[in-house]
Amino acid sequence: MIIFIAILLGLSTSGYIFLEQKQFGQVPTGNRLERVKKSPNYRDGAFQNQHFTPDLAEGTSYFDILKAYINKTKLSEPKQKIPSVKTNLLALDSSKTQIIWFGHSSYFIKTNGLNILIDPVFSGNASPVSFFAKNYDGANEYNVDDFPELDMVIITHDHYDHLDYKTIDKLKHKTKHFYTSLGVGAHLNSWGITDDKISEFDWWDSLKISNDIQLTAAPARHFSGRKFKRNQTLWASYILKTPTENIFLGGDSGFDTHFKEIGNKYGPFDLALLECGQYNKMWGYIHMMPEQVVQAAIDLKTKVLMPVHWSKFTLALHPWNEPIKQVTTIAKQNNVKTTTPLIGQPVIINQNYPDSIWWDFE
Repeated sequence: MIIFIAILLGLSTSGYIFLEQKQFGQVPTGNRLERVKKSPNYRDGAFQNQHFTPDLAEGTSYFDILKAYINKTKLSEPKQKIPSVKTNLLALDSSKTQIIWFGHSSYFIKTNGLNILIDPVFSGNASPVSFFAKNYDGANEYNVDDFPELDMVIITHDHYDHLDYKTIDKLKHKTKHFYTSLGVGAHLNSWGITDDKISEFDWWDSLKISNDIQLTAAPARHFSGRKFKRNQTLWASYILKTPTENIFLGGDSGFDTHFKEIGNKYGPFDLALLECGQYNKMWGYIHMMPEQVVQAAIDLKTKVLMPVHWSKFTLALHPWNEPIKQVTTIAKQNNVKTTTPLIGQPVIINQNYPDSIWWDFE
């Protein structure tokens, strides 16, 4: 019995020490927590979606998911190197709005003289441990040193595939300001970023970044959390309005009525970046299926759909390139224009929309 208790105490202590490591961040406290509690989207001790959103679809258990992962397809990761383009981010033409995608949900926007980076993850994996959710070969060709000084880093929510400690730790000295969802600033504080460099948004909050740039947070249908307790920070999509473009930054979201609401309030959009991967009907409330991605683009009234959230990490059960195959096929059937750049290949709004089928391999 003494040995058993000693082992149990040892495991508990080890677990506590592990969870106190920096990559896990911190939950909101103090004044930040008080603001969280005042949010109309925070009820019963947690942030809530607009509509009922269970973690798992009806009739699904965590045991079902475990069995599915044990038997997942061998095509969940590519067998060859992901192709990419190495663009000089320091020499982009400031007179054009350009988007450079880095795989999954990380992308850089150059617009109106501003350098903007969204959900940067360049550490090589999308998890708190280095051996899980590693990036595909060829999908991590960019690093922090490739970027110019950043005016804005936008963090949509605090999941590891969108908010990466190692990347933020390297970026914080070359970033003027961080813009993120309510409560996420607590993580940034714990990583040495001061409050004067952080702006937090509740849904529908709007902030004038400069005389001609507006950033607005909008709803998404998802969840948050870096440890065991969920939904202590908010998740959001964002609208970037410039003098010349209107861009929707989708973050992660299941399908719901909010896309039509956003389209009616802030559309039409010149470009919408929408997640298209890591889906499954077992968790269909929190990630969109391919046909829903296209419907979301239609609801948003976007001129061009750019599918993201794929081609870097395997976080679901489908073949690695199934999302883009399905979404582009369904989009074509519905007369929705898509752009599908390689990692690092510039998209230039109203000028250049790469659409080669570069992913057609196992």
